[in-house]
Formats: sequence, C-alpha cells, structure tokens
Amino acid sequence: MRRWNGWGDEAIEFALNEDALGFLAARIGNGSPVADASFEQACAQLGASRLPPHRLIDTSSETRLRNALGQSLPDWLKLRYGRIGPAPDGVAFPESGQEVRELINYARLYGVALIPHGGGTSVAGHLTVLDPFRLTLAVNTTRLCRLIHLDQQSQLATFGAGVLGPDLEAALRAHGFMLGHYPQSFEYSTLGGWVVTRSSGQQSLRYGRIEQTFAGGVVETPQGTLEVQAFPASAAGTDLRELVLGSEGRLGILTEATVRVSKVPEYEAFHAVFFPDWQQAEVAARELAQGRMGLSMLRLSNAVETVTMLALAGHKRLIGALETWLSLRGCRDGKCMLMIGASGGKIQAKAAMRAALGLCRRHNGVHIGRMMGDKWKQNRFRNVYLRNAAWQYGYAIDTVETAVDWSRVESMMHAVEGAAETALAGYKEKVHVYTHLSHLYAQGASVYTTFVYRLAGAYDEDLARWKALKHAVSSAIVDNGGTISHQHGVGSDHAPYLEAEKGAAGIAAMQAVFRHFDPEGLLNPGKLVPPQGLAA
Repeated sequence: MRRWNGWGDEAIEFALNEDALGFLAARIGNGSPVADASFEQACAQLGASRLPPHRLIDTSSETRLRNALGQSLPDWLKLRYGRIGPAPDGVAFPESGQEVRELINYARLYGVALIPHGGGTSVAGHLTVLDPFRLTLAVNTTRLCRLIHLDQQSQLATFGAGVLGPDLEAALRAHGFMLGHYPQSFEYSTLGGWVVTRSSGQQSLRYGRIEQTFAGGVVETPQGTLEVQAFPASAAGTDLRELVLGSEGRLGILTEATVRVSKVPEYEAFHAVFFPDWQQAEVAARELAQGRMGLSMLRLSNAVETVTMLALAGHKRLIGALETWLSLRGCRDGKCMLMIGASGGKIQAKAAMRAALGLCRRHNGVHIGRMMGDKWKQNRFRNVYLRNAAWQYGYAIDTVETAVDWSRVESMMHAVEGAAETALAGYKEKVHVYTHLSHLYAQGASVYTTFVYRLAGAYDEDLARWKALKHAVSSAIVDNGGTISHQHGVGSDHAPYLEAEKGAAGIAAMQAVFRHFDPEGLLNPGKLVPPQGLAA
C-alpha cells in the first residue's frame, strides 16, 4: 500500500546500517527521531468539505488527505507533524475526458479551483492549496490510464494521461515497444505529470526528455477541448505542444497523450568508471556527451557523492577491497564515479561502450566493469526510499537541480553547495551536501544537488530551516545563470525565481495564454506564474 506520509510502498524499506549512521553522525552529528502524527490525527486537522455534492466527488477526510500534498520537504513536514493546513474540499476520479469536462463545468458553476493530481510525486509544491478561503477540488487522473491506440508502423502510442510509469511500460512491452522515460519517480508518477512538468528520465541521452517524445494529446480547458495533433514535424505556426509542455495544470487538464515509442533494445549494459578527480572526470564526461556515441546514459558523481554512495552500499569488505584497488590505480580521496549506459542493437551498443571506455582511459579513468552498474539498475527506483529511513533517525533529505552550459558547471556546483552550508550555518547546523550531473548534453549538463541535515524536531523550526536553505540555493542558481528547474518543474516553490529566467515580458505572455484558456482562473491558481498584476 502507498505510504500516506512518505515515499513509495509501505512494504519497501531502505535500511541504514550502523556504518551508514556513523558516516552521517561524523559529518553532521547524531539525529534525533521525531514522533510522527498518526493518519487519524492528520485527518482530524481537515475541516468539513464545503463542496456542493457531485456524483464523481469523494469528500471523505481520508481521501482528501491522500490527495492534498506531494513529496516536497514542506509537504513531508505538514504530514509528519500533522500540520496539514489548507486541503482540497474533495477529490474527483474521472474515467473519461467527458467526465473531466463535467467537472470543469461544475467548477465554473460554483467557482471551484481545480488542482490536477496524478501520482502525487511533485517536489515543487504543485499540489498545495494556496488559498484557504476558496473551494478547491483535486482531480485525480489515475483512472485515465488505458492504452487507447498503438500505431506500430509509425511507432506512436496514445494513452490516458493518468497512466503510471510501470503500467505504461508493461502495456508497450507486450507489443515489443517501450517509451524509455525513467525519472526517479517512475513507479508512482504519470505520463500526464511528465508532460506538464517537462520531466526528464534517467536514460534521456537515448530516449530523449519528455518534450522529444510527446507528440500530441487532448486537453480539457474551460474554453473547450484543445486537440493537439501528432505530426512527424510541422512548420504550421506556433507548436501547440509547447503550450501544453510545462503548463503545470494552468492551461487545462491533459486527458490523453500521444508519445513516440521505440523498439525494446536487444542489449543494454551499465558500466562504472572512476576518475582521480573532478576535473578529469568532467572533461571526459563532456567529451562523451559531445561525441554523440550512441550511449543511453551518463551520470557523473562528485567526490562527496561518490564516497557517500560507497558508504551506503553495505558490503563493507567488498567496498574496502575496491577502494584499495582504486587507490593503487590513482583514484584516492577525490575520486569521482561516472556511470555509463549503452542500449540498442547488440553490436552497436557494445561498440558505443568500447569507444566510451577508451575515451575514459585517455583521461585516466579506471573501469571496474558492470557490477556496480547492474546494482544501480536494480535499485534505480529504490534509492529515494533513503528519505524514509533518514527521517526515522532524525535527518531530512532535500534536493535542488538546475542546468547550465559546460563553462559554468563546476562553479554552479560549488555555488549551490556553498549556499546550503552558509544557510544552515545560520542555525548552527552542518549539512552533508553532494552533487551529480544527472543529464548531459553537448552544450552543458544538469547539476543535481542533495542536502542531508538534522531535523530540529519542531514543525516551525524545521520549516524555517528549509525556507532558508531553499532560498539560498535557489538564489545561487539564479545568480549563477542556471535555470530554476531542469526536471522538477516550477509549482509554487520555484515560482518566486521564474521571472529572473523568463523576464517580465515572458511572464506576461504566459499569463495571457493561461487567461485565454482559463479566464476565471479555475485551474491550479497560484502555481507556475502568479495572477496577472501580482509579483511572484
């Protein structure tokens, strides 16, 4: 069963052994476990629903709570401490585009705000009710989940937008196809959520970000149905796909999405290479990305993330032997790990991997084979469960991500990490901070940073620490010329920093588009961009 106040399935645990706990304690101190509110206590925080009755709407406290928040750290604080705050007055579960249209008409009649809700995995505040005085309805799309059509000749598949990642891939693989979009949230996020937040999957180097695979779809808006046709390419004016991509529920509710799919690859492998230091590792990674070798994934961890992954891996004797061997090969305290993936036809994929490993050797990379790569693939969607385990021992984990060109990658990494350390030093706390490049391009890379720090044990104090950290690292991103989000979207958490990237004219243009489709401001109000005339 899905956890109501944490990540993923209740049956899945990511245990922290004594060595891992000692590792964290040595860096930031011992954590103090926090007593969590019970589900019943949290439900009791919700007032009575104010919605007029409707056949599609569930107004029970239990359902409202499970659809009230996402997975950002402020969401976790509200759930764990039982400080829920404003919540939807009800949750609807439409099973067709016509039922979505019915709910929009209901919202127009009663002035109800609609918050689209897919898998509930947002880490940017997309699902939060911002106005406690307004009637609000969460529209859960997960029953819009069937495979509607598969054109095997054109390699196009149309799904209900609420289909979850595993169900989408299972439906395609039954016919020998795949989408290949694997965000960290893959097991619980939806196709529609990927589209409207411009998601990126772990193997985007081969399969593309969601904007490369999204071919068209159907959006129900207050002004009518927007049908975006799928073409191989078009020069017919503005690409309407671009209005839907990244719209975060402000345009309307995406009910169907057509995506470009691929044949299941004949061969796939992931290899790990260690470099003596960041500088040599970054040069190798950049040359691999710019060499367009046909790889499916490149993921480069800095020295602190590398040592953290090794410390959390368990198998102490095996990891100790590996570190001794790497040390003899010149990879010591500052070593950085690069994960390389190759997918496709067996001959082509193996050739791409050989070429990549050859380039790494020229930059003093030490190849250790497939063992760590196989382990990474096995646990690729399990590492996020570390958030649950860390909380149990009194630690919070949060992340931030951006993207910059290659000339600013290293300086951005240092700026974000330094900003986090300074922010928490104001609370006389240390932070364990580390970074990896999660997606690589010819022109630059995403810079993805993780923060681990101690919980204070009080809601107001922990929220204040998060706000200080979030503002500091987001300001560092803006000041150093990065995008405020490479893959998590904007929501409410990143909205204050969006104008620095889009400019006043850009924000006004986005507001005008949303106002055209949603003149009464019913859809996800306050997210992504503020109402016209208000500063973010």
